[in-house]
Amino acid sequence: MIRHSTNAWGRDFFVGDLHGEYEQLMRLLESVTFDVRRDRLFSVGDLIDRGPRSRDCLALALEPWFFGVRGNHELLARDALAKDGDAMALWQLNGGGWALAEDQQSLGRLLEAALQRLPYAREIAVGDRRIGLLHAEPPTDWSRIDDSDRHDLVWGRRRIRCGDDTPVAGIDAVVVGHTILESPTTLGNVHYIDTGAFATGNLTLIEARELLSGMA
Repeated sequence: MIRHSTNAWGRDFFVGDLHGEYEQLMRLLESVTFDVRRDRLFSVGDLIDRGPRSRDCLALALEPWFFGVRGNHELLARDALAKDGDAMALWQLNGGGWALAEDQQSLGRLLEAALQRLPYAREIAVGDRRIGLLHAEPPTDWSRIDDSDRHDLVWGRRRIRCGDDTPVAGIDAVVVGHTILESPTTLGNVHYIDTGAFATGNLTLIEARELLSGMA
């Protein structure tokens, strides 16, 4: 896990699963007058697949103002580009077809560089409060995040499927994606912000202080 101190100079935003929807993201950032010199953007992962500009979204991981975590689609791509035939077939079934038109060596280098900047989890200080960030399923206690099953962190859906609203202990809020919902949904202190941008045209962007204001 990577920890971030409070942004003393600008704002922090969280964005849902991008899935190649680069232009949607750029429009949203323009609408909030996002300043790359001061503001920070935190992503729940799944930058690639399904949408039209996966490579551009993956390259965002290298930007100094962009802070993502790895999602299951980044891991599908990693396994496929490791020359595993079964993994490549699985990736294609899950939206990885765009990669067939890419130079595989170049794409592999970009993915490797991106993954170095996409940990499994992040923790962001916002004043005296803290927000956890990961792709899918948080542990019951945030203090155990580094010891959690990584498969659950990127693939898990138990909490959302069960409607479990038990707050995650040891953290003020947690932001996740992975499961497409009609609108942003909160269970306990876990905020689900994947609204299926590639299918609905509705990408969710929320400012950190706005997210916390509803939890006072």
